[in-house]
Amino acid sequence: MIAKSQFKLDNKCSNNQAEQLAILKALEKLKGMSKQSINPLSTTIFTDSRITLDSLQNYNNHGYLVEEIRKKGC
Repeated sequence: MIAKSQFKLDNKCSNNQAEQLAILKALEKLKGMSKQSINPLSTTIFTDSRITLDSLQNYNNHGYLVEEIRKKGC
């Protein structure tokens, strides 16, 4: 299944913030889709953002988007 979304970001938004927001929005969309399904869904999100991946693995990083991704990803 393919879902598409568009968001207008502030000019001050960094590339890393945009990547993190995209991951967060994808997780939120998946959560809504899984509520509509009888069978549990599994998914893979591909990213080339090393900074985002490192941030998610660094539990000393408590940035808002990073924390939200961790919450939604479980």
